[in-house]
Amino acid sequence: MSAGNSAKGLGGQPVVQPNGTVIVPFETIHGTIAAFRSTDGGASWDNAVLVAHINFHSVAGNLRTSPLPTAEIDGSGIVYVAWEDCSFEPGCAANDIVFSSSADGVNWSGLSRVPADPVGSGVDHFIPGLGVDRATSGSRAHLGLTYYYYPNADCTVSTCELDVAFISSANAGVSWSRKQSLAGPMNLTWLPLTTQGYMVGDYISTSFIGGAAFTTIAVASTGTAPQNLNEAIFANVSGLRVVGGGSGSDHAASSDSSNIATAPAPINR
Repeated sequence: MSAGNSAKGLGGQPVVQPNGTVIVPFETIHGTIAAFRSTDGGASWDNAVLVAHINFHSVAGNLRTSPLPTAEIDGSGIVYVAWEDCSFEPGCAANDIVFSSSADGVNWSGLSRVPADPVGSGVDHFIPGLGVDRATSGSRAHLGLTYYYYPNADCTVSTCELDVAFISSANAGVSWSRKQSLAGPMNLTWLPLTTQGYMVGDYISTSFIGGAAFTTIAVASTGTAPQNLNEAIFANVSGLRVVGGGSGSDHAASSDSSNIATAPAPINR
């Protein structure tokens, strides 16, 4: 699989529209999110087009992460792609999760911010896993987003607290729910130490079954890197409800700190 103009990058995530068009958002080697498509079942591929330029805040604590995209599609064929980005934060002091959408894989909407926390809060958001309910579409598309975050972006290996949360929209990302804590906080030294830093995983997932969102995340508990680790993959059993929320996607909703769990408190097993 290759774009017609031989664009290079990583993290490509193919999605297929109802008419059979395949659209592949990916992170380029030039610091952008781009996408290319095939309208003939993969026999040929169009040139990659720009989705957005990436502005990335380097995540503290030597955590391995980059602005890889996560992509999904609604029932009508609208593609959503999300990634971590600091464009909305003064001085690029932390990352938000941002997203863009397209009906054809060529023309993409302007950048929108997921309002998990207020602008300037100092909360750093990263490693998103986006899900879209394909039983919904258009202005009523249901979106579910799972992501990791630090409550304080300005932390160190010894002080960073790694948490996982879920946020949702019942109106195609126009407004969002309050964030719901799923697990954490975790200490970074509980994670495997790789040549690219501490690693909780390159990807996580959110999927819809019967109208409910299900997440798959890595959760670590007390251990000592690099040999004596205690980390596993968890998924919620009953599903997470999708609601709209009261704030637009370019304005932050208040976070629900009352749901923050103690470490490690994984979602229902």
